[in-house]
Amino acid sequence: MLENFENWLIAHTGEQYFWWVEIFIIVFTALILGYLVNKLFLLLGERAGKTKTVWDDALIEACRRPGVWLIWVLGVNFAAGIAARVAASDWYRLVAPVNRVAFVLLGALFLVNFIRRAERNLVHPEYMEDPLDETTVKAVGKLLRISVVITAILIAMQTFGYSISGVLAFGGIGGLAVGFAAKDLLANFFGGLMIYLDRPFSVGDWVRSPDKEIEGTVEDIGWRLTRIRTFDKRPLYIPNAVFTSISVENPSRMLNRRIYETIGVRYQDVDRIAAVISDIKDMLLSHPDIDTKQIIMVNFTSFAPSSLDFFIYTFTKTTVWAEYHRIKQDILLKVARIISDHGAEIAYPTSTVHVAEELRISGPKEIPVQ
Repeated sequence: MLENFENWLIAHTGEQYFWWVEIFIIVFTALILGYLVNKLFLLLGERAGKTKTVWDDALIEACRRPGVWLIWVLGVNFAAGIAARVAASDWYRLVAPVNRVAFVLLGALFLVNFIRRAERNLVHPEYMEDPLDETTVKAVGKLLRISVVITAILIAMQTFGYSISGVLAFGGIGGLAVGFAAKDLLANFFGGLMIYLDRPFSVGDWVRSPDKEIEGTVEDIGWRLTRIRTFDKRPLYIPNAVFTSISVENPSRMLNRRIYETIGVRYQDVDRIAAVISDIKDMLLSHPDIDTKQIIMVNFTSFAPSSLDFFIYTFTKTTVWAEYHRIKQDILLKVARIISDHGAEIAYPTSTVHVAEELRISGPKEIPVQ
């Protein structure tokens, strides 16, 4: 068929220019086909978007670019092969291997795109009734993408005549040297692996460390670095190996938040403090935002230098930081109101001076005039 096409071109263009025309027609046809295939995928994507399932959308979107690029690569490669054959160049022998490598790499691109889209589907509540854990999904997705890329590279090397067994043997021997040279990199890699396995925190958690000045919201857990956004909105990049040697608190996984306050009343109100404590405890037991399943304590504790101190020890139902402070404010205002209703007052630091004898102030002495 190709010979008939070439003979037709020779008859209409002449033997001197026919191969230029042939290359132009092949490249132009490949571009047109790529454009039409792209439009077809976009049309299929619009129709798939109207269905309930999201996996057909992921499949079509993952296929679109590799499919278009495959047509373009094959067209350009085929045209280059014709030019090499006319010029009697040895590059003609590379046409078939390059085509096979193009299939492999674009297939790998399709898989990488599909894995990335699947990650988004599995963690997004709009696509899943019960979304999976974002940290676990990202970890599995990264492993799958790395596996796909390494496999594609090895197949491509085998296509061009390189021995995979030799490459693997070199990797085994050279791995020792690389391991010593990149021990910090490997430490961070295994640190990230431990984070994925032990899951002390996940993406979106608020974490802090009492050992280091680390506090903020986890935005990304990579294989080398973990990115934390501090509360003043600065990005903090921490090597994963650090987390193997420090303590990490995860306030996001708290069951309750604690209210622990010490309050003092005046010594003049000593006869009222028992009733104040009783009413405050009743208020906490009836408060809708206080977890009554947890311990609730309101007790007189000490005779302070300028006050009679009692403490409040209770837990809120919520763990949301802003909501917790709203509830704490409401509790403290109600405590102040209860103290006031009993005719007592909240104490503040005072000092009283007691004089043993009554002081007498005498008038000025008269100084005799000489």
